[in-house]
Amino acid sequence: MQRSLANILPGAAFLPLCAVSLLLGSCTSLITSLAIEPAAANLQKQSDIELVCEGASSYLLMIDSMIESKPDNRKLLKIGAQSYSGTVAALESCGAPEERLRALSTKAGLYGRRLLSTVLPVDQSIEAVDAALGRAGAGDADTLFWGSFGWLTWIDQQQGAPAAMADLVVVERIMARLLEVDETVEQGGPHLFFGVLYGAKPKMIGGDPERSQYHFEKALELSNRSFLMVQTLYAETYCRMVFDKDLHDRLLEEVIGFDLERAPGNRLANQIAKRRARELLDEQFFDD
Repeated sequence: MQRSLANILPGAAFLPLCAVSLLLGSCTSLITSLAIEPAAANLQKQSDIELVCEGASSYLLMIDSMIESKPDNRKLLKIGAQSYSGTVAALESCGAPEERLRALSTKAGLYGRRLLSTVLPVDQSIEAVDAALGRAGAGDADTLFWGSFGWLTWIDQQQGAPAAMADLVVVERIMARLLEVDETVEQGGPHLFFGVLYGAKPKMIGGDPERSQYHFEKALELSNRSFLMVQTLYAETYCRMVFDKDLHDRLLEEVIGFDLERAPGNRLANQIAKRRARELLDEQFFDD
């Protein structure tokens, strides 16, 4: 990761710009636009998961420092939620210890909630949140999605703790509103959320195979089948719940055979999905 940042930020060229900006005010916005945003985008284009796992710490420390200087800046909070969530996914794929994943997910959740709080009263009653969601529109979709995503990263690492399940109710309401105002946000991300939500548990505790499949198919359509976490999660949740081996194997083989260069902006997530797809096939779930 340090090599990537060095390519983006040659010090000799950047420092004079920052010095001029400091004379005019703050250089935070300049750094964000010239360095942090490109670095966040570059992180998602990496295909070497181990490189991300090894180099993430210095990058995350830089993000923390920037947010410390502007704690309510939406752009920075979004990058913080994205970066910490993506790092948790990468480290999980690298086999990092649970305590480290939980620590990083706590920061993802913190930044996610703070991002959401620029639009919603997340620390107030569910009725207050619902009222604010009713006023939210398509212009808020990006903030709502990434704030929820950071929060979900924390929820996922809590392994069903009651407080996390209560928070999941709020996230579900936000994602439902996103289906109304912009279902296309982040390649159909709200549909992927509901595909997993309804497909990861049996009917007796709230699962719904038909709704799960509908949302997964919409996510495949909106992502142009180029965000491979859709196929992987489709197989891991819905297909295993309904014991559809043919679809399960077909989806995972599609992931394994996908050329990463078809979607360079999704390289990191897609490489993680490929690794997970191989693991799922190796489990031979349907042979038990």
